[in-house]
Amino acid sequence: MVGELTIAIAVFLASSGVVVFCGAKLAVYGDALASLTGWGRLFVGGLLLALATSLPELSTNISAVRLDPPNPELAVGTVLGANMKNMVTLAAVALAFGGKRFLQRVAPEQGYLIMVAVGLTGIAVLFGALKMGVEVWEIGLSSIILIVLFVLGMWWVYKTRPKEDDANEKDTGMTLSRAWVMFGLVSAGVVVSGFFLAWSTDEIAEITGIASSTLGILLVAFVTTIPEISATVMAARLGAVDLAVAGVYGSSVFNVSILFYSDIVYRDGILVNHTEPAHFVAGGVGVGLMLAGLVLVLARNRIQSAVAAVALALIAAAYIAGAVVVAAVGGIEDEESSESKPSITTIRTPGE
Repeated sequence: MVGELTIAIAVFLASSGVVVFCGAKLAVYGDALASLTGWGRLFVGGLLLALATSLPELSTNISAVRLDPPNPELAVGTVLGANMKNMVTLAAVALAFGGKRFLQRVAPEQGYLIMVAVGLTGIAVLFGALKMGVEVWEIGLSSIILIVLFVLGMWWVYKTRPKEDDANEKDTGMTLSRAWVMFGLVSAGVVVSGFFLAWSTDEIAEITGIASSTLGILLVAFVTTIPEISATVMAARLGAVDLAVAGVYGSSVFNVSILFYSDIVYRDGILVNHTEPAHFVAGGVGVGLMLAGLVLVLARNRIQSAVAAVALALIAAAYIAGAVVVAAVGGIEDEESSESKPSITTIRTPGE
């Protein structure tokens, strides 16, 4: 038992390191591609940069549902936990780079992207509560609705983006073809390491008895959001505030769409229906923090600096409180599920 746990932890740490490294490089090349395309910072951050930094979540989720047996609770928990974690990342970066001064540089059009992030996350939580059993070609109707809303939402963001942007003035120091090649290489690294990350987390959950939903929300979600942290800090240092904010909220939007992609390869039911109490806590906290960010963006010119700083600090505190509740609920949930199941001894053969 101890040896198996040691191996699982070692694989988790190693795969986490690769995810962190490749994720950071994805942010670099994703940012270069964003500038080279000639699109606005808001849309580029909300789509290209968000896609680049969310590849760890995508890889981890698909790997989680392809495990034997599949771990859908880990997949759903990683998505909702990442969205909750993204908000504390934005709050911390905003505080570090001026608080109100940071918020004042955010384009008001960011509100459209934020509303898409709030709406998709809230609808995903709602579908998890309703547990609709309708499938189309073995894909849950709820997952199909989420991907359709994702496409419509990003089209809306594109149509309402600021018409003037200084993104094209940035010298990336590389050609478009080189940026695409490097982007593809580090993407492959993320996909491979994401499989081992999901496997090791599943093993740790099984050996320690910690609920997979809790591990996904707190531990895996933390690791897979490292690219978002790196990209957000980098964009803020460059003065590209809109790119930083759009990258965080765009990542939250894309994370919800991952439920659709994972549901395609999941064959034991409808993915979003595998929700547990800890998932609802994470989803609710994430939606609340997103709304708080929306209020700060809309009121950025009317609030005092001290109020903005306190509000950003409260967002970080709310995340910590939510994480504590997730851990507590996950522990209770795991204990109750163990008591409700009959004691069965499973004998595995070497080939299993």
